[in-house]
Amino acid sequence: MPDVTGPYATGTPCWVDLLVADQQAALDFYRDLFGWQGEVGLPDTGGYALCTLNGKPVAGIMAALNPDGSRPDPTPPTVWTTYLATADVDATEKAVTGNGGQVVMPGMDVLTLGRMAVVTDPTGAAFGLWQARDFPGAGIVNEPGAVIWNEVDTSDPAAASAFYSKALGITVAPMEGGEGYFSLSVEGRAVGGLQGLSNIDDLPPGTPSHWLTYFAVDDTDSTVDALVRAGGNVLKPPFDMMAGRMAVVQDPQGGTFAVIRTAGPEAA
Repeated sequence: MPDVTGPYATGTPCWVDLLVADQQAALDFYRDLFGWQGEVGLPDTGGYALCTLNGKPVAGIMAALNPDGSRPDPTPPTVWTTYLATADVDATEKAVTGNGGQVVMPGMDVLTLGRMAVVTDPTGAAFGLWQARDFPGAGIVNEPGAVIWNEVDTSDPAAASAFYSKALGITVAPMEGGEGYFSLSVEGRAVGGLQGLSNIDDLPPGTPSHWLTYFAVDDTDSTVDALVRAGGNVLKPPFDMMAGRMAVVQDPQGGTFAVIRTAGPEAA
């Protein structure tokens, strides 16, 4: 079982969470789809729900709320956020802005768990930064129901590649067999991917740069069927590609993610 037993190296995707209007509905949906266990958290964490798989933390789900607990108007879009590990959030923020990115949410402490920030790369793709203290991040990966891959889909691959290399020390290189697709590597290990928006077939016009979270599944087609029955939406039906069989989908509240059954060894 691919449990994570050590700290995540800087630049490695270490956590994902979902911002959503109806937190309980999301908890129910992902419980049924992936087998996650989770419940609305305590008030001092804003109700943040820590979801587990096989007893290990796998993802977070949080309600879109104002600091005073009221609901924002308009409600922000439902979105999955990828967090990259860093040893120093504040220093990485400076590296982000020094290389053309922007800070959306400045560094803040999360109890004794760690320190976080939300930033964007120069092409507008948003992601989080996580400086671990008591909580290192996902405790299980590459298992059906857990994260297996994180990908930057960007309007400017050259600018994004330079940014992630300089700001986070990530190595970006063409991926063998994937035309127009690049691997993101940390300490010689592939941890994610990068490609241009123009490289993606049937992408809705006006789609902005973004990070996409991939969850591993046992059977892509049956997972997509279950998602549709639960009120989800299919953006790209199941198809075969070099890493396996994948689909791009939305949960019933519009959160976009991918599911994949790998063709061989785990992708990450």
